[in-house]
Amino acid sequence: MPLAQLGSSFWRVGHGREIGLGARAVIMAIVNVTPDSFSDGGRYETVDAAVTRALQAANEGAGIIDIGGESTRPDADVVSPSEEQARVLPVIEALRGKTDALISIDTYRAETARLAVGAGAHIVNDVFGLQKEREIGKIVADTGAGLCLMHTGRDREKLADVIADQFFFLERSLEIASAAGVSRDRIVLDPGFGFAKDTEENVELMARFGELHRLGLPLLAGTSRKRFIGAITGRQAADRDAGTAATSVLLRLAGASIFRVHDVAINRDALAIADAMLAASHSCEQGNLA
Repeated sequence: MPLAQLGSSFWRVGHGREIGLGARAVIMAIVNVTPDSFSDGGRYETVDAAVTRALQAANEGAGIIDIGGESTRPDADVVSPSEEQARVLPVIEALRGKTDALISIDTYRAETARLAVGAGAHIVNDVFGLQKEREIGKIVADTGAGLCLMHTGRDREKLADVIADQFFFLERSLEIASAAGVSRDRIVLDPGFGFAKDTEENVELMARFGELHRLGLPLLAGTSRKRFIGAITGRQAADRDAGTAATSVLLRLAGASIFRVHDVAINRDALAIADAMLAASHSCEQGNLA
């Protein structure tokens, strides 16, 4: 990780909040209010179960809770906007005021994003990077919400080079965000591990992750329990948290700031070690420059 990345910056998000990015990794906890998500589908289908899990994740060290109402696994059933909203809005409303953790809505639908921010969400996490429903950009600009723009290879032809395709897609997303009036201090980028990438592509993306800093924005890593970890370790989805923590450390060293995970505790501990090492390296570098 470039030691300059340890410098503090802030991600400005909705409802007058902001979160520091820099010397300490930030954990975004996944709470899927769905029956069919690939590793935890059905566990948090009820409002009470989802809220309990979200509060537990915050107590374990998550700074952000990401609430999703439609599975994004390959070949998952598409749900209607009204069903998605019926799943997520009561959870967001119930969490508001119960935790200091930021609330993120995982959606690619503009109307769900609008209602979720109105219900108390601080961040819109769009897995299509504004390229499915670009109206999300205006909602973010009008409300001051934070925005996560994710890269995906779904529903399109990808470029052969994994990093070239990242720039091709994400630069288009940033153009849409800028045209909508979203300021750059409200944006983070997610290279979209998984999402129409095979194991070789995901590993290359990890190896070349540092090249994404040329985009000049904070980076989020979402590797948790992904299929490529299973392909490497031989583990089923529910048993991939150790493998996930390994990827979190490697990507932290490569400059990722935010980590979207299922198991908060194991990633918190792994990232604490990475942060301590980075701080020591930074201190040594400053001492050598003195």
